[in-house]
Amino acid sequence: MKIIDLRTMRGPSYWSVRHHKLIVLKVDLQDLADTWSNAMPSLAAQLPELLPELEQTPPAENSKTIHKHPPLTREQLADGEPLGHVIQHVALALQRTAGMPVYWGKSYPAHQDGVEFVVFSYQEERAGRAAAEAAVQLVDDLCHGREIQLKPIIDELHEIREEEFFGPSTWSIVSEAASRNIPYIQLKNSSIIQLGYGVNQKRIWATTTSYTSHAGVEVAGNKNRTKAMLKDAGVPVPYGTTVYSEAGLRDAVEDLGFPIVTKPLDGNHGKGATIRIMNWEDAVEGLKAAQVYSRAVIVEQYIQGDDYRLLVVNGKLIAAAKRTPAAVKGDGKRTIQELIDEVNTDPRRGVGHEKVLTSIKADQHTLDILRNQELTLESVLPEGQTLYLKSTANISTGGTATDVTDLVHPYNLLLAERVSGIVGLDICGIDVLTSDIAIPLNETRGAVIEVNAAPGFRMHISPTDGLPRNVAAPVVDMLFPQGSTARIPIFAVTGTNGKTTTTQLLSHIVASKGYKVGHTTTSGIYIQGVQLQSGDCTGGQSAEFVLKDPTVNFAVLETARGGMLRSGLGFHTCDVAVVTNVAADHLGMRDIYTVEEMAAVKGVLPRTVRKNGWAVLNADDDLVYAMREKLECRVALFSMDEHSPRIREHAEQGGLAAVYEEGYITIYKNSYKLRIDRASEFPITFGGRATFNIENSLAAALACYCYGFDKDDIKQALRTFVPSATKTPGRMNVYKFPTFEVIVDYAHNTHGIEKFAEFLNATEATHKVGVVSGLGDRRDEDTLGFSRVAGRIFDEVVLRQDRDLRGKTAEELKEIMTHGLRLDAPELPITYIENEMDAIDHVLTTAKPGSVVVLFTENIKDTLKKLDEYESKL
Repeated sequence: MKIIDLRTMRGPSYWSVRHHKLIVLKVDLQDLADTWSNAMPSLAAQLPELLPELEQTPPAENSKTIHKHPPLTREQLADGEPLGHVIQHVALALQRTAGMPVYWGKSYPAHQDGVEFVVFSYQEERAGRAAAEAAVQLVDDLCHGREIQLKPIIDELHEIREEEFFGPSTWSIVSEAASRNIPYIQLKNSSIIQLGYGVNQKRIWATTTSYTSHAGVEVAGNKNRTKAMLKDAGVPVPYGTTVYSEAGLRDAVEDLGFPIVTKPLDGNHGKGATIRIMNWEDAVEGLKAAQVYSRAVIVEQYIQGDDYRLLVVNGKLIAAAKRTPAAVKGDGKRTIQELIDEVNTDPRRGVGHEKVLTSIKADQHTLDILRNQELTLESVLPEGQTLYLKSTANISTGGTATDVTDLVHPYNLLLAERVSGIVGLDICGIDVLTSDIAIPLNETRGAVIEVNAAPGFRMHISPTDGLPRNVAAPVVDMLFPQGSTARIPIFAVTGTNGKTTTTQLLSHIVASKGYKVGHTTTSGIYIQGVQLQSGDCTGGQSAEFVLKDPTVNFAVLETARGGMLRSGLGFHTCDVAVVTNVAADHLGMRDIYTVEEMAAVKGVLPRTVRKNGWAVLNADDDLVYAMREKLECRVALFSMDEHSPRIREHAEQGGLAAVYEEGYITIYKNSYKLRIDRASEFPITFGGRATFNIENSLAAALACYCYGFDKDDIKQALRTFVPSATKTPGRMNVYKFPTFEVIVDYAHNTHGIEKFAEFLNATEATHKVGVVSGLGDRRDEDTLGFSRVAGRIFDEVVLRQDRDLRGKTAEELKEIMTHGLRLDAPELPITYIENEMDAIDHVLTTAKPGSVVVLFTENIKDTLKKLDEYESKL
């Protein structure tokens, strides 16, 4: 058994539009084909014992998942469950065992015998990939009777989860945003999360936000400054001072007396803090513990009382919790370590942030507390005695929390809101020591002991006792007030041919309306018309590049097959999706072997359109037209056939359409016809000869009309879109030299060259020369089809090679191309010049007067540069 391919989907994909985070595993199972039935009894006996999570039913909130993906039982294993299905369930169970609740998956045979696809969901990408590899190895080991060591696998997945997971506070905000249809992107190599797109984005980092004041963070980070400001504002705070040495500590103790607290000046989350110090020896130890984190150490009065956390968001008290340090209660029988182990059996406790509570660890701090009380982990506590194992009540060190929001006295509520404003924080955690939060702080002789600039939310979201509070909701309310939007409009374009030109047309029309557009194509990424990256930029990462740009308020995204199959879409929903056509191209690549399967890939895009958005589909293409059956959004159709029965039926049912009729691009709306303009008036159509660009103009005009653009604005934009080497590189770039013309284009498949043939046949020329090449990653029949059309439309051909032969040899490609070129033109003159630039030099120096030379180029940049240099020398 071996893994052939392992891919990570991060957005809607061919594998699932609804489930975005998927691992796609292609596994060769041939070596187990003969032994699988014999291995099943052993697998059925051992696997559920190793992984009890296999038989766990998904929680109620995943009811749809339950229906589609029930747990894997011993009986199913014994009956001979398909091997791919077993691997899928093992990969999911491994992740769940490590604290990542994932349930969705599927498996099915690939085109090759003995090979299966295994698809399953993940929470953290690295963990999903690790689980995939571990699941294959684990099942293979069991089938071959090898020894299994499961703990290292689970430990590794645990570790990855702790490193990669947002954390409960961040996740609560992200989840709340997602529930409001606000998209999010995790910025690369950071814990910063972008909520929303383009100009409307906001950012969070844990519980700091785009609105968090740097000055406020600085104040909260300096405990002396915080205390001074609060004291000046009449807020009760402990008396104290800052020391740097034992001498300073001695002076502080003489002034304050015992009990005292020591903590680092710049500390947070209770690190280095020691409370209720009662003697000089412990004070020295407290000083040393604090100076691990900060040379400057605060020494202050110990305030008697319980530990409360008050959370203020956007100036309002949102939640309050009473915090209790990690503790055990004696029974007169068991040791302290046994009592800790008992507490940790609570199913709510887990590793790090895995669950709502953290398991208690007897670390050095705990051992020091025990030593001060002349105890060890082996000591037996008397029955009923409570022993606190930590000096602070942080949830992350095993503490517990009780919600007391409804008990907070109005005086204390106002106090908390004032403290947040005094320090200057949009999200503020205020630590208070008092005997009772229901009594005004000034009456209990309590005090504000600390202010936190990035307070944790876990104690409020999932308190040990009391009501959970949705403290993330007011954060999202603050970032995106009612009436504001987090999104920017997204137009997305896919298809076999025409998608780049359609994307460029759309971008031009949208920009002409005053929007700041970011668009992606096979030529690069463009922000407000400026190219920021070059190359094929039609995948998910390029889409995110645009959506992360803070200056963009409209995105137009070319979306190609490769990106969707490699990692899924870079967005979850769009406003308008255009599908130009589906033809036989790239078949046999990434496990897509038929045009119907390719249509399923392209069909992912319109399925992501929001319900009130539009899918703009080519009614002349059977496979594209059929896509409408799976859509929940509104559908608009375009056609080059003014008598199309599909268009007539669609329009009669009240649908929106665009048709090329009587030379015009016309919008059909109910029983009305709205003519945009005569197609020949658009420069992109070359006087109406380039029918494929009339089709692209139809799609672009209809998409913009659907979105709400005025037809006159669309007309003006289409009239001002002039194709050129700078605006549409490699897409119908025409160079008019004194005695001949050169056309540079990117036709690279049979469907594309057939469309180009219509244009070339309508173009007058004394001699037509084509510079062509084959592509090594296409099927032989596809290369033959392409070259056969080329042989029919040219009077002479120069055959060259791409720099990247993509899996075939130059001789193989030469043979296939030569055969195809002469299938219908046996006497066609063919000159073989391997290097593209040399081939271009040849045709430029041998071009006959009145001829048209067509360059189907791979290296667009260098080709255009060579033509510019040639032109400058004339």
